Amino acid sequence: MFLSFIRMIQAFRDYQRNVAELSQLSDLELADMGLDRSDIQRVAAGAYSR
Repeated sequence: MFLSFIRMIQAFRDYQRNVAELSQLSDLELADMGLDRSDIQRVAAGAYSR
């Protein structure tokens, strides 16, 4: 149980880091990857599909 709690915290930190990194990209850089700002949270969560 304790390990699952630790994994949950790590997953949340990874999500936050991914959102922060993607948010730093310009709209043009996101568009080059086929994304826009509204996709950032889904991509960071690993729930993005085209």
